[in-house]
Amino acid sequence: MKFSVVIPAHDEEGSIGPTLDGVTAALSRAGIDYEVLVVDDGSTDRTHEIVAAAAERDPGVRYLRSPNPRGFGMAVRAGLSAYTGDAVAIYMADASDDPEDLCRYYAVLEEGWDCAFGSRFVSGGKVYDYPRLKLIVNRLANLFIRAIFLHGYNDTTNAFKAYRREVIDAVNPLLSKHFNLTVELPLKAIVRGFSYRVIPISWTNRTSGTSKLAMSEMGSRYMFIVLYVWLEHHLSRGDYHRDLG
Repeated sequence: MKFSVVIPAHDEEGSIGPTLDGVTAALSRAGIDYEVLVVDDGSTDRTHEIVAAAAERDPGVRYLRSPNPRGFGMAVRAGLSAYTGDAVAIYMADASDDPEDLCRYYAVLEEGWDCAFGSRFVSGGKVYDYPRLKLIVNRLANLFIRAIFLHGYNDTTNAFKAYRREVIDAVNPLLSKHFNLTVELPLKAIVRGFSYRVIPISWTNRTSGTSKLAMSEMGSRYMFIVLYVWLEHHLSRGDYHRDLG
C-alpha cells in the first residue's frame, strides 16, 4: 500500500525542514512506500526553497503550490486532489505530530480499517505544552461533538488522521475552507459508514513560527460543519451511507 502524507504549509520555514526529515526518516525505517506532498498555502518565506531542496534529496517528497484561494482547508483539499497513494494522512507542518504515529496509522490501515484516528486524550496519549485556553476550548468542542454524534471518539477536531482512498472519494465534495475541515473529514467518514480505529498519539506545541489557528476559527465555522454533517446523518435517510452490499 502506497501511503501519501499531505502537509499544508503557510510560512513554515522554521519547521518544515525538521518536519520533512522526521516524516521521511520514520517511513523509511518502517519500509513504507511513501509520498510526502507539501501543499504551499501562499507562503512568502523560504518554505518553497526548503521543500525543493528536500525533494532533490528524496524523490518521495513533492511540492505543490496550492491553486486554491488561501485557507488551511483549501490547501488540504488541493492535496487531496493531487496525492497518488492508496491511503493518505493529513499531517501538520509545525512538527507538532509524532512521525512514528504515521507508521502506527499505516499499520491500522493495513489491518483493514478504513480510517486511522488518533487521540491525545486516551491512555497512552500525550500532550506537551498545549496552551491552556485552547485546551479548554478543544475539550468543550469535542465534548459537544461526542454528545450529538454519540460516537465516543474524543479528539475529532485534531487534523492528524489517515484515510483509505475510497474514504476520501466518498466524502467529497468537501465544503470547508478553513480549519473546520478537520471535523468535516472524520465526521463524514463516520456517518457514511466507514470503519475506524482510534489509537493513542502524542502532540507537542510548535517551537518555531506562529499557529495559524485563531480562536475565532473554533466558533461558527466549526458549528456550521458539525451541524451540516449531523443533519445529513439524521435527515438523508442513508442516501450517502456506504453501500456494504
